[in-house]
Amino acid sequence: MHSHELIDDQASGLRRMNKQMVKVISITGGKGGVGKTNVSLNLAMAMAQLGKKVLVLDADLGLANCDVMLGLRVEKNLSHVLSGECELDDIIIDGPFGIKIVPATSGSQSMTELSTVEHAGLIRAFSELKTPVDVLLVDTAAGISDMVLSFSRASQDVVVVVCDEPSSITDAYALMKILSRDHGVEKFKIVANMVRNLKEGQELFAKLSRVTDRFLDVSLELVATVPYDENVRKAARKQKAFIDVFPKSPASMAVKGLALKAIKWPLPANASGHLEFFLEQLLQPHANQGVV
Repeated sequence: MHSHELIDDQASGLRRMNKQMVKVISITGGKGGVGKTNVSLNLAMAMAQLGKKVLVLDADLGLANCDVMLGLRVEKNLSHVLSGECELDDIIIDGPFGIKIVPATSGSQSMTELSTVEHAGLIRAFSELKTPVDVLLVDTAAGISDMVLSFSRASQDVVVVVCDEPSSITDAYALMKILSRDHGVEKFKIVANMVRNLKEGQELFAKLSRVTDRFLDVSLELVATVPYDENVRKAARKQKAFIDVFPKSPASMAVKGLALKAIKWPLPANASGHLEFFLEQLLQPHANQGVV
């Protein structure tokens, strides 16, 4: 295939994807241990139960959490797609309730260290995706790496999972500071996780808001308060999602409430409603790179 034919082919693939208007939600947390992957997977399933076609991109590179947490067998991952061994559709694994999961590359290479050819390969892989998708939910790594910033900047909705510990609040603040100052992200949706009750969740949100209101030009919205729930740990021991084995548990009810909200979050009218835009944003060089 000649290069101009390849470009035309990619363009038509992207146009086909564009018609789908994929909602891209990034789930992040300033630090590990805040329950981010648990929130991601259970939210994906709750949205699937509401009739959405959900694809989870497990971007927690090196940990590949999603498949471990659900006891799913992974034979190939994103690195096999980037090397040209197979297509994205070939590595997608089926999870509970019809969710689809793109397993992360094992190893420590981050998305921002990909070569130009691999960048193009990633765009092509997503543009040629045949699996229908309404929602792309990106489960990012913990902390403030280039990759976390890239995914968060490129997503339409950035959800930050926080728990009531000083280090979680400090790390969430640091993440929002860099995303707002250097990457133009102005709105953050906050999930207060593992709190004792609604009041504690609201107090945690108030603590975070006090700091951001004083120092950052961002708006925060508390979108869910997920209570500490022993069933979460019980489900993890069974390598199942808590929404699957304990659908009426307090944590499950909270995540289902979040899913009802999330499917109503508006799609932007401009190009950022498209997966093409997400990928372009994801792969463009960082602005003001000095900080990261």
